[in-house]
Amino acid sequence: MTKDLTTGRPMGVIVRFALPVLLAMLFQQFYSLVDTLIVGRILGPEALAAVGSTGSLNFMVIGFCSGVCAGFAIPMAQAFGAKNENDLKTYIGNSLWLCVAFSLVLAIVTGVFCRQILRLMNTPEDILERAYSYIVVIFWGIPVTYLYNMLACMIRSIGDSKTPVIFLGIASGLNIVLDVFFITVLKMDVMGAAVATVLAQGVSGLLCLWYIKKKFSILHPRREHLQPSRWYIGKLCAMGIPMGLQYSITALGGLILQTAVNSLGTLYVAAVATGSKTSMMFCCVFDALGTTIATYSGQNIGAGKVSRVRQGVNACMLLGSAWAILALLLYFFAGHLLASLFVDSSSNPELIALVRRFLVANSLFYIPLAGVNIYRYCIQGIGFSQMAILSGAMELIGRGLMGLFLVPAFGFAAVCFANPMAWVAADLFLIPAYLHYTKKLAHLEPAVQMA
Repeated sequence: MTKDLTTGRPMGVIVRFALPVLLAMLFQQFYSLVDTLIVGRILGPEALAAVGSTGSLNFMVIGFCSGVCAGFAIPMAQAFGAKNENDLKTYIGNSLWLCVAFSLVLAIVTGVFCRQILRLMNTPEDILERAYSYIVVIFWGIPVTYLYNMLACMIRSIGDSKTPVIFLGIASGLNIVLDVFFITVLKMDVMGAAVATVLAQGVSGLLCLWYIKKKFSILHPRREHLQPSRWYIGKLCAMGIPMGLQYSITALGGLILQTAVNSLGTLYVAAVATGSKTSMMFCCVFDALGTTIATYSGQNIGAGKVSRVRQGVNACMLLGSAWAILALLLYFFAGHLLASLFVDSSSNPELIALVRRFLVANSLFYIPLAGVNIYRYCIQGIGFSQMAILSGAMELIGRGLMGLFLVPAFGFAAVCFANPMAWVAADLFLIPAYLHYTKKLAHLEPAVQMA
């Protein structure tokens, strides 16, 4: 059931591993997309804007959770690649304690200060209460987010990228049913969409737990592996916290930008929300390639195969560039059709036009976005997770400058190019960093392989 990524043709290995990861991410995005679609179609543009206005805040907090779990999985992948079962199980045991602590602290802090944060973001008063009722439920459900993400990352670290897809597929179907039930039958408004998301993700997490217990004895830590170890905790935090902070720092720029968008009015908030949800679905390809190269790089560095890491990165960039061109063509010719999935095109023609404009502008820079994901996750996979913070800082600067200075001056036109500026800024750091670290490790490769 495990998969060794250190052998075989890199392109073939990457495609076979990335496809299930992509499906898993599409299912995960499906939670959010279905929420947006049902909310927009049933409850109207104001409710859509309320949910959309929380997107950057949601990404900052939930992205931290996902990043931490992905970082914890890197030492596991390295231990698996090095065929060191004791280290693998000890990393698992210590990561469980860390996840419990992190999830409880984050849930309490974000749940308590949620309303104040929304006010600081200049959330329009006509959607403030709805935005709060949606995002506070998501935040109280953070332990559930950790449950699924940590278990799914553990399974992927040993090469099984297919199983989490199956469970997310089940959860996605459940999410749709619960969305409709809570919103249309129980009349819970946007809060119903949030409750449905948390419950569905909880189901996928419990399914992962059941499957690990049933199928993967290599992931079963014994009592001695559950003893907290300062060294293992330090290694996990050195990998996980920078990856989590990278998401949060990146999202902080998004918060600044969202604050600027909020000042433009509800119509523009709804346009950015709809465009962002659509874009996130298409960008799952880049996220999947990033997740794949992290596990691939971790296993191959553990096996001492540095040159194979570079081959994998080149394969990922080729795949990502091809998808970027395809997405641009689709947005250009059918962007208005994608937008009409969320709102009635006949009664909201201005909103439809704004969404298409946003999508086309973003997709012009999807190749740099592919680079952000692939180079960043490769650097993390080979053991330099701290560099993720610096790349996140570059994205923060890009979005922050646009939100603070250019959006007030140029309005929605500047909003459309804020994300592209952030991606280019991150690549200016990541590409030289990738070349530097792979060159540095290349000198060690013969010694590693002889050890």
